[in-house]
Amino acid sequence: MKKLALAITAALSIGTANAADYVIDTKGAHASINFKIQHLGYSWLTGRFNDFGGKFSYDESNPEAANITVTIDTDSIDSNHAERDKHLKGDDFLSVDDYPEATFVSTKVVNKGNGMMDIMGNFTLHGVTKPITIEAKKIGEGSDPWGGYRAGFMGTTTIALKDFGIDYDLGPASQHVELSLHVEGVKQ
Repeated sequence: MKKLALAITAALSIGTANAADYVIDTKGAHASINFKIQHLGYSWLTGRFNDFGGKFSYDESNPEAANITVTIDTDSIDSNHAERDKHLKGDDFLSVDDYPEATFVSTKVVNKGNGMMDIMGNFTLHGVTKPITIEAKKIGEGSDPWGGYRAGFMGTTTIALKDFGIDYDLGPASQHVELSLHVEGVKQ
């Protein structure tokens, strides 16, 4: 029985031995978290969160072992309109005084091949934590001109506002927000 336990432990450690740790490059502005939502069903309102950070571990030979953590400063929402941003930060939407951060912590990664993967995890927004799935794609990885090593990914997901306790009525076409993430990590 001890030999079996040692063999399983060794096999599991081999799968994670090549994983590298990365920090999301927000200092160089090589990452973004964007959103879009229909405005009354007539057009799209787009914006971004300017302040966020995170880290991930990734091994190309074992993508399923990846893990990701992201923290978003909700007060950094930017829809390119100061009055609207003030409203979005208030109690009708993000309630940034009560909930200054949104977080995502991965729980599982499913490798779909050709750089495609589903990243499942817990997303906390407006004080509510719900499981979400991010459809992700690896963009590339390699050495950078400054002597470092980088890996980049993009991903999208759609969330229902009411699932996170945001029930401000913008009409039936404006109940869901599409999130788009572009992440470049610097190997540590």
